[in-house]
Amino acid sequence: MPSLPMPGGSLVSLNQGDYGGLALREKIDLLPLAEFASILDRMTEELEHFQQAIKFIGHEELDTLLEQILEAFTLKIGKILKAERVTIFLVDRDRKELFSKIAEGTTGDIRIPYNAGIAGYVACTGDCLNIPEPYSDPRFNREIDEKTNFTTRNILCMPIFSADPDEVLDFPDDQSDPTQPVPGLVAVAQLINKLNDDYFTQEDEQEFSSFATKIGVILESCQAFYTAARAQRGFQALMQATLALSQQGLALDKTLDTVIEEARKLMKADRGTLFLLDEEHQQLWAPRARDHAGNLFEIRIPNSLGIAGYVASAGRTLNIPDAYADQRFDPSTDKKSGYHTRNVLCMPVFSSTATTEDGKRKVIAVTQLLNKANGHFSQADEELLETFNIQAGVALENAQLFESVKQERQYQLDILGSLSDAVISTDKQGLIKTINPSAADLLGLDEGSATGRSVQEIIPLNNNDGQCSTVLRTWFDTDPDARTRQYHPEQILTATSGNRSVHVTLSPLKTTQGRVRGGLVVMEDFSQEKRMKTALVRYVSQNVADQLLKQGADALMKGERRIVTVLFSDIRDYTRLTESMGPDEVVSMLNAYFDRMVDAVMLEEGTLDKFIGDAVMAVFGAPLAVKDHARRAVFAALRMRQHLKEFNEERVGVGKVPIRIGVGLSSGEVVSGDIGSQKRTQYTAIGDGVNLSSRLESASKQYGCDIILSEFTYADCKDSIQVRELDRLVVQGKTQSVTIYELLGAAGDDVASTVGKTRVFLEAYDYARQFYLRRQFDQAIQAFDQAQPLCPSDKTVKLYIERCNHFKALPPDDQWQGEWVMTGK
Repeated sequence: MPSLPMPGGSLVSLNQGDYGGLALREKIDLLPLAEFASILDRMTEELEHFQQAIKFIGHEELDTLLEQILEAFTLKIGKILKAERVTIFLVDRDRKELFSKIAEGTTGDIRIPYNAGIAGYVACTGDCLNIPEPYSDPRFNREIDEKTNFTTRNILCMPIFSADPDEVLDFPDDQSDPTQPVPGLVAVAQLINKLNDDYFTQEDEQEFSSFATKIGVILESCQAFYTAARAQRGFQALMQATLALSQQGLALDKTLDTVIEEARKLMKADRGTLFLLDEEHQQLWAPRARDHAGNLFEIRIPNSLGIAGYVASAGRTLNIPDAYADQRFDPSTDKKSGYHTRNVLCMPVFSSTATTEDGKRKVIAVTQLLNKANGHFSQADEELLETFNIQAGVALENAQLFESVKQERQYQLDILGSLSDAVISTDKQGLIKTINPSAADLLGLDEGSATGRSVQEIIPLNNNDGQCSTVLRTWFDTDPDARTRQYHPEQILTATSGNRSVHVTLSPLKTTQGRVRGGLVVMEDFSQEKRMKTALVRYVSQNVADQLLKQGADALMKGERRIVTVLFSDIRDYTRLTESMGPDEVVSMLNAYFDRMVDAVMLEEGTLDKFIGDAVMAVFGAPLAVKDHARRAVFAALRMRQHLKEFNEERVGVGKVPIRIGVGLSSGEVVSGDIGSQKRTQYTAIGDGVNLSSRLESASKQYGCDIILSEFTYADCKDSIQVRELDRLVVQGKTQSVTIYELLGAAGDDVASTVGKTRVFLEAYDYARQFYLRRQFDQAIQAFDQAQPLCPSDKTVKLYIERCNHFKALPPDDQWQGEWVMTGK
């Protein structure tokens, strides 16, 4: 460990001495040679001491020097004065506390308020206390003895000053503050239990006083060195952290990681989290939090919850020495992770430019640091982190702005890429800057190779008079208004797709000052393929239309047999619903309703077969074959249920009657293709699968259900859905029964909240139906009566009670297996 430098005072005395107001160079000039030589020797020695002091401040062992000195002094004082235990409390004027790093019989730091207990009294009065009976003294805290099972017999508590106590305590009584340490106080020594069952004496006090001032000078010097070293290292760490922020670039993820890691290292904290303020969701968001293993995870909490929420809302720093003593701290996270939070420093990060409505600085983030190494976060730490957070705020705002620009650019590129029309942007000279996939495909170009080429080379634009258009550069230069112009070339020859007819629009791109900076070329394809695709997307999704076009124009024309799932839906009581409506209102309602129903079909890549009045027919698995056509169909039906709910909420909101629908689904073989006459054809599907779906949609009225599916559809997707077995039904025109099911919801859905059927009701219903299938009709009626109150609106239970009474009067034959013959459509 380095020795303490003790610099002298020759330099200072020479500069401040009485030389008639002469400057230092004039003073040196007047010195005799011998005295000048002596001065040189002393100056050299003093400057060497100063140099050692500078090196000492930066020495890595300085952090432990104070603890080692305190430990040595504590042991020596206890030995000299024959005390069982000795504690030296240092004065921390920043935190307004007395603290001890070395205390016999304890672990960790001890911190008490300035004026608490016996040590606090000595600190605020400068008096010595020799207490032979501590338990009878009201200033003594016996809780510590009770916790440690220790008995304090007597106490000697002495102040330690850095100068003569008679000098530092020479102040009027009315200027003393009973809540503040007296001037010049460095520490308080507390000795407990004189050995050999003896008491501390006045001689002990005098003996301690004989060396107390020297100890005070040493402790004050050590603290001064420690403070200077902490400031120097803090400044160096701050410079390194600021440099790291400036070097990491504008990427938001890197900025978030750098800010919290540099803050953690700067404060010597064990863990750190950076919370961003999400104003839209009123939350604090930590997208880059890490667990004890270093794995990334996301945290979202309300922006007023906990310690971080308080700091974000109040815009104030919280420095909490004991986390578990603060009611804002949530210990549940510690319990889950096994981590123990001792202390917390949480500070707002302010915007460098934005303010709130009341003119205060706007909080954009919160830094939260846990567990200061070897102690508590100090006021100096707060000041250092506040300075760092200023730089962090600038870095975060720059990174968020850059991220916003990137997202906006990507958003625009996504829009450009999703457009079916061909779009090209150019600079002022007509050179291509961006080209979307549709334009590259139309012109037979590669997107990468097209950039930088002249748009005039690849698009032979002709105006309405058949004359070649001027190049874009001339157009911009001669037309400062740069209005949109349209061109109608008869053909554009491409390398990959033959000839296509297009409509071209040329528009200027302008700066915020209104100056032209480039052009936008939009080409709308009116070729046969485009017209076919436009027609297709009325019946199938964009993805299916693209796949069909790749198969060629004959993909829809030829007939074929396929296993598909057919969906029929119909509006309940349509005639009664529309009786009081005018024609315009009926058309408006149907258009709005069909928009939502067709959207549900398209989202599951089904094919809209036809509208039949107020009914919709859709096919899943044709014209493109898909393996999961049954699952897609039932999920389309579930979407239709949700879309109808939203549609009805809008109608009820404007005072209109809600709509109810029925849906039937069945899977089976159909014949599909372009069917019709020579003058008019339509792609459709025909067969038993279609007929059964239609019959099930009609049957849904009798059972009071909105969605019914056949056993064939259920078998293909039973793991993905929840159902209730309804019946074994023989539909009109058939002799074989089909087991039918009510579609309750997707697997995992809360069906009690969506269709109103609880698990208890469904179990009671199944129990009653087993009696029905076993021909025990009296027991079935009794069981159905018990199930009915669990779901009073269920029409199927009422239907089965009627059937049981029917079969009691007219029993079924011996071959009956529970089937019911449907007599109408």
